[in-house]
Amino acid sequence: MNRALTRIAHEIVERNKGGDDLILVGIKTRGVPLAKRLQEKIRRIEEVTVPIGELDITLYRDDLQKKSPEPELIATNIEVEIKNKTVILVDDVLYTGRTVRAAMDAVMDIERPAQIQLAVLIDRGHRELPIRADYVGKNIPTSNEELIVVELTEQDDLDEVSIFEKRS
Repeated sequence: MNRALTRIAHEIVERNKGGDDLILVGIKTRGVPLAKRLQEKIRRIEEVTVPIGELDITLYRDDLQKKSPEPELIATNIEVEIKNKTVILVDDVLYTGRTVRAAMDAVMDIERPAQIQLAVLIDRGHRELPIRADYVGKNIPTSNEELIVVELTEQDDLDEVSIFEKRS
């Protein structure tokens, strides 16, 4: 996981010619600690602290009614102006693309950035929407009967990626 995030940080710096005018926005919940880790790695590479934000996409989901009759809102917190900046959305797993679509809608409702890029730790395939990550830690082809679970020290007390069979 550490090597994958280090590589992603280097790719972000290379593609964007440094760390200026970037904002890392973690998609809650596990995208937030990943964004913080990327922020630290970019700081070490470029000696610049890229601002970070936290994005709650709950109300932007197209499956909101299926998830819960009363969705729990976790506050969005982006304290810097994103207009004319490059926003890099950060998430743990890219699957159907629906979460990313909701995140892009949420960002655009805040303000229009110059560009939106996507960094994910795991890309498992099975896209339902034409969405592709700009930065991928690891491609892990899976079946639709499998789940990928990312655990992070900040929330789960260990760093681990596991694949499980879905229960019927």
